[in-house]
Amino acid sequence: MQQSYVYILKCSDNSYYTGVTSNLEQRMFQHNVAFYPDCYTASRRPLLLVFYAEFTDINFAIDTEKQIKKWSRAKKEALINGDYDALPNLAKKKFE
Repeated sequence: MQQSYVYILKCSDNSYYTGVTSNLEQRMFQHNVAFYPDCYTASRRPLLLVFYAEFTDINFAIDTEKQIKKWSRAKKEALINGDYDALPNLAKKKFE
């Protein structure tokens, strides 16, 4: 089965970009040379790969990418930093 990857890039403007690919090395090259000039990352180079996860099921990878894209910056940073215990708390809505 082909490997798929969900990845997070940190852009030069300190924003995060989350994507999915079946060839991480090639996709990183494409991001770094602005292969797709209208892509979010093209004007935000240089880029730093700060997180990636491997999947054997592309559908699960796509679902995970969509989920991460909805996350707050704090939750993405917890994932990037490997602070998995913090993830559930960062998902909770704060009530006053």
